[in-house]
Amino acid sequence: MTSTAATFERGKEVVLRMKPPSRLGDRLFSGFTLLMAMTVVLLICVVGWQLWSGATGSIRKFGFGFLVGSDWDPGNDIYGALPFIYGTLVSSALALIIAVPLSVATAIYLTELAPLWLRQPVIALVEMLAAIPSVILGLWGVFVMVPWMRDNAFHFMQRYLGWCPLFAGAANGPCMLAGGLIIAIMIIPIITSVSREVLVSVPDLQREAAYALGATRWEVTRIAVLSYAKRGIFGAIILGLGRALGETMAVTMVIGNTSQISASLFAPGYTLASVIANEFSDASGLWAQSLFEIGLVLFFVTILVNLLAQIILKTFAGATVKQ
Repeated sequence: MTSTAATFERGKEVVLRMKPPSRLGDRLFSGFTLLMAMTVVLLICVVGWQLWSGATGSIRKFGFGFLVGSDWDPGNDIYGALPFIYGTLVSSALALIIAVPLSVATAIYLTELAPLWLRQPVIALVEMLAAIPSVILGLWGVFVMVPWMRDNAFHFMQRYLGWCPLFAGAANGPCMLAGGLIIAIMIIPIITSVSREVLVSVPDLQREAAYALGATRWEVTRIAVLSYAKRGIFGAIILGLGRALGETMAVTMVIGNTSQISASLFAPGYTLASVIANEFSDASGLWAQSLFEIGLVLFFVTILVNLLAQIILKTFAGATVKQ
């Protein structure tokens, strides 16, 4: 017993004589990661400042009227962004209407119903669709999708839905509906992937409890799974919306690029991103400043949408941990 106590005392003395561990590595690591995080924040601020400084002349000349003006006449230095805002909102809304049911249904199938031998190949194909460059989808839209829709789908809609202002007028090809459809194709992989991850994170206890109460598979999916994951799915939809708002090349190639506001989806339109891509190389003076202001509007809208998505996803994650 005495020998054990002596050994313990000697070990205690050795520990006391040892130097405290160095925290230099922790400090360097913390400082490095902080620098990287601040670099991202600085980059966003620099981009926003550059857009603001480039748009100063347009902001001073037109003020709030720039956002509600519908005339875009570079020859007379008259600029209004309302047709582009309208085109962006309508094409993005169309994309969500088309993409959300397809994406959520696909995510549910891959999570709840698909056999194991089919699940991974379909997931790989969805991820492959997300990797296709937008210009390739735009070319496919111009040479395949738009001609087919003009010769088939548009005529069908005019025949049976022509009484509705949304489907009235001539359908000549590039139009708002084509732009919304090509955006939908581009955001389906985003919404599907995020929704699938959210559904996978639902605890199996939720499903087992529902089955124990005698629920059918549909009832388990609707009550136990979707109700639990609805916040995360909504966050996935907002992320898709953020991509839809900023999409440029594919939309530019199929939307028609006409500065007008029309109730018909068969009419050509314009978006905030596509007008910048089309006109900035030739712009100068007030014209270029107006395009900078359009970029500033799109910049703030995209940031707000993505921040909203992050807040929703974090709320969902917090609720999952609590439960």
